[in-house]
Amino acid sequence: MIKPEQIQQCMARYVELVDAGDIDGIVALYASDAVVEDPVGKAPIVGLDAIDAFYREGLGLSEARATLCGPVRATLNGCGAMAFRVDLDWGGQPCSIEVIDVMEFDAAGKIRSMRAYWSALNLQLRSEP
Repeated sequence: MIKPEQIQQCMARYVELVDAGDIDGIVALYASDAVVEDPVGKAPIVGLDAIDAFYREGLGLSEARATLCGPVRATLNGCGAMAFRVDLDWGGQPCSIEVIDVMEFDAAGKIRSMRAYWSALNLQLRSEP
């Protein structure tokens, strides 16, 4: 079983990779049969090929920046949760989205599932200097 400290490190690394726009690095964190639901309620994305396409079509085109907003919470049974902010351009307008991701990990330390909790209610327009 993955240790809580490993969960914290992996989830913090996920935010660093999102911030860097490193799609290959993000996808490498996932198990081959992983499931992504982003945002929760949207049809699940299953498997590495579909997950890779999801990140390339979204994050890869948005020049997003990401910042962890507090500590990663980890359980003793392979789960973690974190709040973070994504700054990006949404339809030509700079904005921020506050997100909570919940992840489950397999015994090898790979992400088995990721569920992102956010909606338009969490989107805040920003004015750029």
